[in-house]
Amino acid sequence: MLRLNLLYFACSVCFSLSVKMFTTKKKIQKDKDAEPTEFEETVAQALFDLENTNSDLKSDLKDLFINSAVQIDVAGNRKAIVIYVPYRLRKAYRKVHLRLVRELEKKFSGKDVVLLATRRIVRPPKKGSAVQRPRSRTLTAVHEAMLEDLVYPAEIVGKRTRYRIDGSKISKIFLDPKERNNTEYKLESYAGVYRKLTGKDVVFDFPVTEA
Repeated sequence: MLRLNLLYFACSVCFSLSVKMFTTKKKIQKDKDAEPTEFEETVAQALFDLENTNSDLKSDLKDLFINSAVQIDVAGNRKAIVIYVPYRLRKAYRKVHLRLVRELEKKFSGKDVVLLATRRIVRPPKKGSAVQRPRSRTLTAVHEAMLEDLVYPAEIVGKRTRYRIDGSKISKIFLDPKERNNTEYKLESYAGVYRKLTGKDVVFDFPVTEA
């Protein structure tokens, strides 16, 4: 009897793992069929759960999936979750951005969630090469596009660069105050994520309005 119970338990565990593996595979597709990390599986499972339990998001999430996910330490003990989504699906994600991020931040309590489109930087062609590199694949263009993804739904309305005495520089990015309620609590996370991913120092703020 004990042996049968143990066998039943083992089968149940294997079935649960198989179901979980199937659901996570459905919501994450990595390059070259690489295996997702444990954290990425957790994020993929959260997306699958939202699709199946949240009637407000169900139809929108049906055909959406992610490429990868990573957790980043930002200011203090705060952590941010960066989720990379396929470039071709970025517009579909933007339609549900606010609702999706809100629900994911509930699931990952205490962590800020940001969505970035997957973009690739292409090295400059060799001297004399006839191959042209698309401007959108340059380091500068990709970093600029990453900024726009990072702060969405807010729009960038101004930039200012300050040069330090040691030769380094820091950029101040001004965001549209219309989205202040949706973005202000994440400004430090935006700066921490951008610094971690690009090595560049930025500060996010809102323009000062005159009374």
